[in-house]
Amino acid sequence: MAKTRQQKEQDIQVLAEGFKTAKSAVFANFHGLKVSESDELRATCRQQNIQFFASKKTLVKRALSEAGFDVDTKVFDGGVATMLGMEDEVAPAQIIAKFAKTHEMVTIFGGILEGAYINAEKVTHLSKLPNKQQMLGQLVGTLNAPISGFVNVLAGNIRGLVTVLNGIKESKA
Repeated sequence: MAKTRQQKEQDIQVLAEGFKTAKSAVFANFHGLKVSESDELRATCRQQNIQFFASKKTLVKRALSEAGFDVDTKVFDGGVATMLGMEDEVAPAQIIAKFAKTHEMVTIFGGILEGAYINAEKVTHLSKLPNKQQMLGQLVGTLNAPISGFVNVLAGNIRGLVTVLNGIKESKA
């Protein structure tokens, strides 16, 4: 069933507000997906706190212009799946890139990062970066490395002493 003008206006407002508050956005083609595959993509987005919108490119163009973005939507072909990352800049790109590997009909059109439009190639590069949780884990590991190294050095001396004492004990026995 076709959407009424009022429903379209409401969708534009929701999308425009999402573009203003999101840390990043990714646009992709989702035509040709089965309903179960589309539901799988939506569920993955929900788990990562990513808002997923499926709409026509004219509605996306109007929402982008209302949000203050100048994006040429001519590169968008058909319906547009828009993923808005509210917490993590990398998560939408990672999810759609991973999904596109197993579903050939999904193509990335581009995205928005730090208030500027980025092309599909840059979205693909962005998808290869670690996400926020991985970066925090790497930071903790880096901060912990000198401390654990120091502990290992101290424990090495004690281990050496125990080994020597054990050797003396075995030689006298």
